[in-house]
Amino acid sequence: MKLISKIFTALALTVSGCALTSCFGDLDTMPLDDNQLVTEQVYSTVDGYMGVFAKCYASLNLNGQEGDGDPDIQNANSGYQGYMRLLFYLEELPTDNFIMPSQSNGLRKCLNITWGAGDASVVTWTYQRLYMAVAYSNEFLREFTQDKLEKRGLWGAFQNNYNEYRAQIKFIRAYAYMMLCNLYGNVPMIDENVGPKDLPAQWSREQIFDWTVGQIKDVIGEGGGSEQLAAPKGAVYGQVDRVAGWYLLARMYLNAKTWIGRDCYQLAYEYSKRIIDSRAYPLEKDYRHIFLADNMQSTEIIWPLINDGVHTHSSAGTNFYVKAFVNGPMDELYRTGVGSRGWGNVRAKTTLVKAFDLADVMFDVNDTWGNQKADKRAQFMTALPNQVMETWDENNNMTSTFTRGYGYIKWRNVTRTDQICESGEEYSSIKFPLFRSADAYMMAAEAILRGASAPRSEALGYVNEIRQRAYMSGPYAQPGIRSDVDGRISDADLTLDFILAERQREFASECMRRDDLVRFGLFTSGKNWDWKNADCLGSDVDSHFNLFPIPETEITNNPTIKQNPGY
Repeated sequence: MKLISKIFTALALTVSGCALTSCFGDLDTMPLDDNQLVTEQVYSTVDGYMGVFAKCYASLNLNGQEGDGDPDIQNANSGYQGYMRLLFYLEELPTDNFIMPSQSNGLRKCLNITWGAGDASVVTWTYQRLYMAVAYSNEFLREFTQDKLEKRGLWGAFQNNYNEYRAQIKFIRAYAYMMLCNLYGNVPMIDENVGPKDLPAQWSREQIFDWTVGQIKDVIGEGGGSEQLAAPKGAVYGQVDRVAGWYLLARMYLNAKTWIGRDCYQLAYEYSKRIIDSRAYPLEKDYRHIFLADNMQSTEIIWPLINDGVHTHSSAGTNFYVKAFVNGPMDELYRTGVGSRGWGNVRAKTTLVKAFDLADVMFDVNDTWGNQKADKRAQFMTALPNQVMETWDENNNMTSTFTRGYGYIKWRNVTRTDQICESGEEYSSIKFPLFRSADAYMMAAEAILRGASAPRSEALGYVNEIRQRAYMSGPYAQPGIRSDVDGRISDADLTLDFILAERQREFASECMRRDDLVRFGLFTSGKNWDWKNADCLGSDVDSHFNLFPIPETEITNNPTIKQNPGY
């Protein structure tokens, strides 16, 4: 708790103001004007610097300076503009995982995969949010130099952490560019050396990819520089260490073939294996504990995005992941941790439900944690009155209640002993597991099947480790919890199709499903699901939807930017 209080303190400084202002009303990826964002007064104290440092992290988690009350992005719906909520709309809603009945802010277009370049919607706001993280990071890197710290009399306070702090902020910027490369392709490149009045140049997707890889290699100590992340488990909780760098490289290399046409599966395997072999973040013994209010205890989470019921009040972050997935009546059947405050506007598509055995799907009011299920990941609410699996009615409409569609309830704002945490039910205290080591197991296995030099038996072992944990069998067995179903598969079962299906079961709602489907060539065609396409019948869409459009406002402000094909 002592370590985590440091990041909470920094976050509290950021949320309460820290002399920063919300000046991103017309954010179009231009570097921030020093006079707009900060003053010498902010950078005259250690707290001022740490507030900006924390804001770089918070830009990927919070809506703004005061939760929903002072949002970062003007002219955007305040409640929608938090990064992890936006990412859900782009990574989960257009896939075979989840549905929402709302038609506002571009959500129906995300559901149907019919978005356009001119939409003032979540597609545009995600782009802006990522460039906001870039802008904050560039600002910090410009001001957090030895020369400026010495002139301000603060070098002594930061000398011991100087290289690590700069490495962390470079990592956050690299993560933002990885996601921009993933979602939007050819995007403007802005680092701390681009001037406020310069028009940033649009780089190719391959250039963005290579620059980002170079930045990550630098901060994990493979580039020869002194600005390096802490050794595994060496960072303050909530901040990134070297393992996060290995993870980001593994993820980029696994997707390299799709993104830039380059076979990097061997490198994806090697960095994934490095995470596994380090044992710095071993798999959590109980899958369900990863998504609870006390998941700071989880061994598995490499990079958590901090949410706390006291300091992080917003409708984004895991507050969204709990409340959107449940409604008030559910709290009468199990302890949701949000009482009657659930919004109840997200439910599972039939394709996600059918990824599990039906016997595991059904909710038992006498076994609310699902201890007697075989696969403990099958966390669904099926016990509401008149509830059915299908998300549409006889007129191909969906309802605003959970009558149509099952709820997905792996996010619970309670502790592992099923208690409400001290911060109460109003806001979530679940830390979002942005990176976790289970993905390293699955990435390594997939990379082997795609051609990395390692035996199939190793891939099988990685997949079976994940499945044994899911079924809580073998080394994961615990008293009072069903463990008679082993969960392991045979070599004959191990195919790329199985990997894709297992990733759906393991990572549903964790904002990777679109990436997986694109990588497997199944996002726009070859695999269909409820509500896909404008006809809502699950038909193919054009391949240009594999990338999101560059917002038209960006092109208006910078005419040198070229739109992605098809928009």
